[in-house]
Amino acid sequence: MIDLHIHSNKSSDGDFTPFHIVKLAKEKKMKAISISDHDTVAAYPEALHLGREAGVEVIPSIELTTIFEDREFHLLLPFVDWKDKVVSHLVSEVTKRRMQEAQERVKKLQELGFDITWEEVLAESEPFPPLGVTIAQILIRKAEKDDDSLLRRYLKGENRFLTPYHFYKDYFMEGKPASVPRRNLSILDVLDRVPQTGAVPVLAHPGAYFQRVSKDDLIVLKERGLKGLEVYTSYHSPDQEKLYEKMSEEFGLVPTAGSDFHGTIKPHIPFGSLKRGGYWMVEELRKRRP
Repeated sequence: MIDLHIHSNKSSDGDFTPFHIVKLAKEKKMKAISISDHDTVAAYPEALHLGREAGVEVIPSIELTTIFEDREFHLLLPFVDWKDKVVSHLVSEVTKRRMQEAQERVKKLQELGFDITWEEVLAESEPFPPLGVTIAQILIRKAEKDDDSLLRRYLKGENRFLTPYHFYKDYFMEGKPASVPRRNLSILDVLDRVPQTGAVPVLAHPGAYFQRVSKDDLIVLKERGLKGLEVYTSYHSPDQEKLYEKMSEEFGLVPTAGSDFHGTIKPHIPFGSLKRGGYWMVEELRKRRP
């Protein structure tokens, strides 16, 4: 078993420490994992040392938030040289943009009457930029204690565990009351810089509702250096798996497997739940390193 898309508590929406993740991987007898936190490589070098001690191959990576034709695209960079200056610059650029977005989101929520401050959002996420679902989590926790009438409807129903995502769609998606302009880096610009980092660029969950990746998209991305496509993921239905399997073969992209495990924010994705994929994917990615 492998899992090339796992989040640690170095992401603002992750729960498990690198130590806990490597421990779970060993217990599950996984051959290789990749901690791919949102816009940070803060899990390294700790995760690499832990992996060597546990006998689990840990492949350094990051999940960069980028934009392509007005859609948010997430780019995984397995085998990234996490110490490289180009990586530091990318992380710095993304962090600055995401902090600005988060501040604007909080301001809009305040104008809508929600009880939230920038200080408590920072306290929850520092030193990493707060994601939209992180902000939603703060609001939901407070609503459970204070019975906030604006959030009461999110506290009911069988899908209570998906509440942060329901809130995100209702308030932060384009055209919604607390949406803000996207300031992500262009995925094309990032792809141009990736060869300097030693990484093999893989497009994460192409079938996700906010990406909706088409053949035309892949034509452009492949020409700019894309090497892999995350085919097996918690985001995809069986039909989407088949669709992107076919596309990966058609475009000569390495199909990869990643659960997008986070912890309590995604309790429907238990650690080690992804059963598709194998170590051959790691070997194929390694062959395509610059």
